[in-house]
Amino acid sequence: MSRYRATWVLRTPLATLLLGAALSANWLDVASAAADTGAAVAASKPVSPKKPRARELGVPFEGQPGPDNAITDVPGVEVGQVTLISGTGPLVVGKGPVRTGVTAILPRGKTARPRSVSAVVCLNGNGELTGSHWVNESGLLESPILITNTDSVGVVRDAVIAWGNLHFPPGPHEEEAFGLPVVAETSDSFLNDIAGQHVKREHVFRALDEARPGPVREGNVGGGTGMMTSEFKGGIGTSSRVVTLPSGKYTVGVLVQANYGRRGDLRIAGVPVGQEVPELMPVFPPTPEKRRDGSLIVVVGTDAPLLPHQMTRLVRRISVGLGRLGAVSYNTSGDIFIGFGTPEPAVSATGIQTWQALPNEGIDLLLQATVRATEESIVNALVAAETMVGANGVTVHALPHDRLRQVLRKFGRLSQ
Repeated sequence: MSRYRATWVLRTPLATLLLGAALSANWLDVASAAADTGAAVAASKPVSPKKPRARELGVPFEGQPGPDNAITDVPGVEVGQVTLISGTGPLVVGKGPVRTGVTAILPRGKTARPRSVSAVVCLNGNGELTGSHWVNESGLLESPILITNTDSVGVVRDAVIAWGNLHFPPGPHEEEAFGLPVVAETSDSFLNDIAGQHVKREHVFRALDEARPGPVREGNVGGGTGMMTSEFKGGIGTSSRVVTLPSGKYTVGVLVQANYGRRGDLRIAGVPVGQEVPELMPVFPPTPEKRRDGSLIVVVGTDAPLLPHQMTRLVRRISVGLGRLGAVSYNTSGDIFIGFGTPEPAVSATGIQTWQALPNEGIDLLLQATVRATEESIVNALVAAETMVGANGVTVHALPHDRLRQVLRKFGRLSQ
């Protein structure tokens, strides 16, 4: 944990933050075997997507995306993912079947130590995001962001600390580079041997080491491998928006791990898709445990200069994007969101940090972009996901592309 005291001072019209600081100091699928788990491992490499994304299917969205329509359109941001899939049949704790993984988001890539304006917002707290108290206390993000399954939060957190100490040796008065790393989770317990804790330290290292800019793989990958959304197969999804302000062009990028929602609530482009596609419900064993609502983790990043309170406002707008899709955020759904900025402060010879920021009245288009990119990210996760059979034969079906197009056409919302 870094130790410093800060004073926030604003100037207008381009607000400037002075931090008086006494600082102490994807796309990839490489299949290999993980000896300790027997799981097939997929990591991240730059490969072009083979399946259509939501826009290509004719789902109408508002706003201009970046070149890859991904969180990595924000300059400097890199994403790495490791996917673990092995085994079939009955659940044997510690052996499988395995349907899980880990996703890493590095706000400033692998060569720069993270220290970004940040904020965490919780819509419904039945979940975990480690390090969140310090993010909101300090207004800063000081580690990568990782997303995995519920029972693997601990090992992922410990691995991030170890990885950080290797890549960013602790400075004076520091015990470690990332004292309070940020790790989020959703539960893949229906498809995956979650209690077996198959995500290991080496998988976390690989996700971080293999992180890249460019296209981000979606659906059944990384931390989203075993996730469900609106009782269809869910997982990882991403999108971005480019906005033009008087001070310049900025990008807002979103990445989601979608594992939430009930079928009847799902709306896409304002259309009640969940009610129109009641078939292909998940297949559970004859006497399944009571179905709990899942969770949703959303990460938003931007290169726009913002203060922590402005970042909080940005992150809150994620909820509006969910509302467009019919989300309710039920009692057992852990819906937790984090945002970060990539601009760096100027540092004086005496250690004073100067942060620039837009005025409050200048961030409306960024708020709008967050809503739109959140909505599209979740739909991209649904569209990219494929039907998966997991532990005990549990089967979660993908949202059929042809049925989605039929329903959109029926309501006059198909864009092509």
